[in-house]
Amino acid sequence: METFRTVLDVLSVFVLPSIIVGFPLYGLLKKVPVYEEFVEGAKEGFNVAVMIIPYLVAILFAIGMFRASGALDFLIDGLRPVLGWAGIPPEVLPMMIIRPLTGSGSAAIVLDMIQQFGEDSLLVKMAATMFGSTETTFYVIAVYFGAVNVKKTRHAVPAGLTADVFAMIFAVYVVRWLFG
Repeated sequence: METFRTVLDVLSVFVLPSIIVGFPLYGLLKKVPVYEEFVEGAKEGFNVAVMIIPYLVAILFAIGMFRASGALDFLIDGLRPVLGWAGIPPEVLPMMIIRPLTGSGSAAIVLDMIQQFGEDSLLVKMAATMFGSTETTFYVIAVYFGAVNVKKTRHAVPAGLTADVFAMIFAVYVVRWLFG
């Protein structure tokens, strides 16, 4: 197990630099005007950012109300027996609920957990693994589908939430297996 962790540590050092250098080099090899394409993409990104502001405000407002109303705490208390039966610590439930909604909200939950349990705790590792292995499904749907004016999401929401649920459950068990 220790060898596995060492290999992952060494590989993780090279991933980001390889991506940062690799994509531009690949573009140059394919004779793509990399800088011009980058600038054009940045312009489009700015236009999309302006278009999605109403969707962002709506999501952030709803999340703020959910947390401030005490509904999150009520839900945690209600699901505590089920979570205990499944082997999922109730302390990670806020991450499981908030992560599909917002990245910044789930990052705040991880920070709260770090302050409460310490950065090396098993609970924080579970929450951080959930953060890294899941998507902000409703945020993505609202922003990206809203940016191109798609009203009917069809299977996007159920597929995204199914992937999130399985990733969160696996995060709990994999972290327990690796660090438990």
